[in-house]
Amino acid sequence: ILLEAFESLVLPRRIERRFRLTRVFYRRLWAVWRKISHLLPDSFDDTFLSYFGPLSLLLLLTVWGCSLVFGFSLLEWGLSIPLHPASATHLGDYLYLSATTFVTLGYGDLYPASGLARFLCDAEAGLGFGFLAIVIGYLPVLYGAFSQREVEIAMLDARASSPPSAGEMLRRTAVDPENSGLREMLRDYERWSAELLESHLSFPVLMYYRSQHDRQSWLSALTTILDTSAFIVAVQPDEKIAYQARMTFAMARHAAIDLALTLDKRPTARERLSAPDYAALCEMLVVAGMPLRDAASAPTEARLRELRNLYEPYIASLAQILAIELPTWLPVVDPVDNWQTSGWDRDDHFFQHGKPTS
Repeated sequence: ILLEAFESLVLPRRIERRFRLTRVFYRRLWAVWRKISHLLPDSFDDTFLSYFGPLSLLLLLTVWGCSLVFGFSLLEWGLSIPLHPASATHLGDYLYLSATTFVTLGYGDLYPASGLARFLCDAEAGLGFGFLAIVIGYLPVLYGAFSQREVEIAMLDARASSPPSAGEMLRRTAVDPENSGLREMLRDYERWSAELLESHLSFPVLMYYRSQHDRQSWLSALTTILDTSAFIVAVQPDEKIAYQARMTFAMARHAAIDLALTLDKRPTARERLSAPDYAALCEMLVVAGMPLRDAASAPTEARLRELRNLYEPYIASLAQILAIELPTWLPVVDPVDNWQTSGWDRDDHFFQHGKPTS
């Protein structure tokens, strides 16, 4: 338990060890949580899933604490350390002593009566105090990483709509003939992808934290960045923006692969851009004024497919295990951004008629 807590709270890297109690805890609990969500109405499904991340963290800390208490009681009982009063010899007595010692409560009605017993109780009391201190310091760091992640996701609403799509992002930036805005945006999301990788490798529980707004998620944002970067690399004649797109693509793909490995989920084949959709995407961007390099040619389409194969299987596996719907390449008809709606005058047109333009 101490090793699990150290690896999860203190060690800032992915753990290679095959068996981990924390991994088993999350897999089993998430499987049960998803089955329960299937029994709920669709309107409550995403809300119920959003409770899992914070609640599972509290449950995990509780499991760790109870396991440490039980482990110390077994150690003391197995060594048959003497207690006062002498009649306290049952496992329940040692469990009671361990619990009061771990939380530094110490009623005094039951206490150790030998040097070894005092040493174990002092060690457990110090461990309980340190465990509480680490937990208190851990939560602000965790939620700080979550808040930092959500900033760029919220900004993607105006840049690529909600849900985001590479087609909408490219169409909205096509008005800039110099591509300076798109290049700067790709640079920002290169850094965001690096921060996403660092924070979610250090705190894997963040992958279960849903975004604050409907029709948004960290996986949808990462997928949109990968789609956009891959498309620019394949068809953009401007070498300056193509270079930045390659850097962003490399960083975002690194994040997708490592996070899929963290959840130990094998890549899953999935077709997200058919030939008709690709043709419709190119036509839409040409109309919007974006310069494309032989976009309709077979080699260009093959190049894009090759780039897509480098990341789509990994994001598909992440979407499957996390129950997150991946964004489409094409924008929906008449997209309505989150900033254009509110709880008082919500426009239900998207929910009734929104669908890919193909």
